[in-house]
Amino acid sequence: MSVSFLLWLSARNELREADSIASAEKRAEEIASEYAVGASNIDYQNFDGWVRNLKSNTSPALTNKFDLTAPQLKEIVLPLKWSSNATPIAAKVKSEDAGVYVVNVFLSVTSTSAQTPEGAQTTVTYTVTLDKNADWKITDVGGVDMALPIK
Repeated sequence: MSVSFLLWLSARNELREADSIASAEKRAEEIASEYAVGASNIDYQNFDGWVRNLKSNTSPALTNKFDLTAPQLKEIVLPLKWSSNATPIAAKVKSEDAGVYVVNVFLSVTSTSAQTPEGAQTTVTYTVTLDKNADWKITDVGGVDMALPIK
């Protein structure tokens, strides 16, 4: 084999690997963004639907955490008549280790409540951890508390 053929083969393999990495990162960003939007779209009149969104595509351990905290969240969301609508701004993979991706998701969230009936717009950041090896299940979420009203 010629040296140029071996160099070509090596370059082709490097490009395939780079494409594979970029594809996986894009998938992680899409899943994390979809999750963050669902978690930020709150309608106090459909509290159970919002909790389903919080638990959507999550690992059993994270689902259990949401089951345990839902009653406390209900005590906040319902009396405040909290409603919000989220639009994704950007998502970026922060890190990857052995198929576990940590993604920062930025959303524009417009919300109304009994305290702010005229509405308010904020930028919310979620840190979503996904495990590619577990069918892209979400294993951790940071920032959910930032999507809720402050008492």
